[in-house]
Amino acid sequence: MPHLKPQHTAAVRPQTVHSAGRKAVKMTVSKEDYLKAIAEAESEGDVVIAATLARWLSISPPAVTAGLRRLKRDGLVRKDKGGRLLLTSEGRAIAERIRIRHNLIERMLHEVFGMEWYKVHDEAERLEHAVSQDFEERLTAVLGEDRPCPHGNHVVMDTIGDRRERGWRRLNEIVNAGKYEVAAVDERDRRFLEFVDSVGLRPGQTFEWKSKNYDDTMTLGLDSRECRIGVTAAERIWVRSAAGKRRGAR
Repeated sequence: MPHLKPQHTAAVRPQTVHSAGRKAVKMTVSKEDYLKAIAEAESEGDVVIAATLARWLSISPPAVTAGLRRLKRDGLVRKDKGGRLLLTSEGRAIAERIRIRHNLIERMLHEVFGMEWYKVHDEAERLEHAVSQDFEERLTAVLGEDRPCPHGNHVVMDTIGDRRERGWRRLNEIVNAGKYEVAAVDERDRRFLEFVDSVGLRPGQTFEWKSKNYDDTMTLGLDSRECRIGVTAAERIWVRSAAGKRRGAR
């Protein structure tokens, strides 16, 4: 699914990092976007090649080629024998830092300012590059560390395998009637987030899985009402047994 990046309207002062054994590297919004996209695509099980980045970032293949050339020059990305793009230790550290800032900004907007949970991702995409280390530390002191974002996703990169080890499953994989809880949802598509909010399938919401229907939808019970949801949306929602709500950490 494409990683739709909003346009950055505010000017962001480039930052400088020091790569091991190399001269100082000037970081830009574009470079940070590439590194974060590679790390997130990896966490979702994608084999990351140039075409993967073109899809995630919604940019042209020539633009990806030019961007990757700069990242390789700076020692932030390398390519294996099979053509797969891999982050170096320096590149991964930058990607994780941006991911942490993104999480903190989402939580600040939702927990402190009361912004709707389905709006905060787009805002965080714009602001994550402009946050200083000092402000990040202050956000951490106020909000705490290692808590999931409003969409239920972990601060650090969280692979599909990690989620399955915790007992999470995609909603479209459920086949047995019972009570479940929404653990996390894919946060990169604003229209999808508005849809799940409208039907009540927000992170932390418990529901009853009732049946799979002939038209490939499934019937869910939420409080005193029922709703139907199709497979396209269901495969982007992670759930866990409601009985494990207290036992399983997000």
